[in-house]
Amino acid sequence: MTVPRKPRSLSLTPAHVAKVHRAVTDGGPGPGAVLHSDADYDEWVARMIRSHPAPGSRTMLFAYGSLIWKPEIEHVGETVGVARGWHRSFCFRMIRFRGTPEQPGLMMALDRGGQCRGVLYELPDDDLEGQFGRLFRREFTYKPPNSMPRWIKVETDSGPVSALAFVMNRASPLYAGPLSLEAVAEVLACACGHVGSGAEYLLNTVTHLEARGIRDRNLWRLQALVAECIERHNGAVHADEAAERLMVTRSV
Repeated sequence: MTVPRKPRSLSLTPAHVAKVHRAVTDGGPGPGAVLHSDADYDEWVARMIRSHPAPGSRTMLFAYGSLIWKPEIEHVGETVGVARGWHRSFCFRMIRFRGTPEQPGLMMALDRGGQCRGVLYELPDDDLEGQFGRLFRREFTYKPPNSMPRWIKVETDSGPVSALAFVMNRASPLYAGPLSLEAVAEVLACACGHVGSGAEYLLNTVTHLEARGIRDRNLWRLQALVAECIERHNGAVHADEAAERLMVTRSV
């Protein structure tokens, strides 16, 4: 059972995010990029449905980052679970969306090792193909895919379940490898793409994890470091009216 934690104030605020945000034009996939086609996505959907560990039973989706605050698809239930052997890591280099080729960003992925407490969504029984198709188009764009769909084991209060998760593909050229929290903070304090900044992504994730009683100590430390970096780069941050109006709700 998840024990509610006493709320603590984050160091990172919408006012900090406002300092990082800027209007960025989408530069497109970039030279040499190979994108997944509809046929490719259909093949991935078919592959994951064929490999469903319990065909005919409920289908669970493990969310550890933006899928928590932007689920993308409908769900009929949710609970907290722990994926052992995986951990949250800002190991995915972003040259689009939340970064640019000139100033790459970093995004969180599920990488090997450790453990990760996240949210399990139970998906509706109908139109599993359509649901997977929407999810896959959201989670990976380029070839080879950076976020690989995979069935993993997740522990819950009711026992272990199999769940679909998106894990980092270490063969992807966008895999940044393990980085120190200080190095990640410097990137997130500066990088921004056409859908928003890494600081915004981090604030959304930590806020929604906290609301569910989930405190990832590395992310908690990271949000404080990012706030420090932003203040160092931009001077003291004040939560003025314009910053308070900034809605931290963009998808990845």
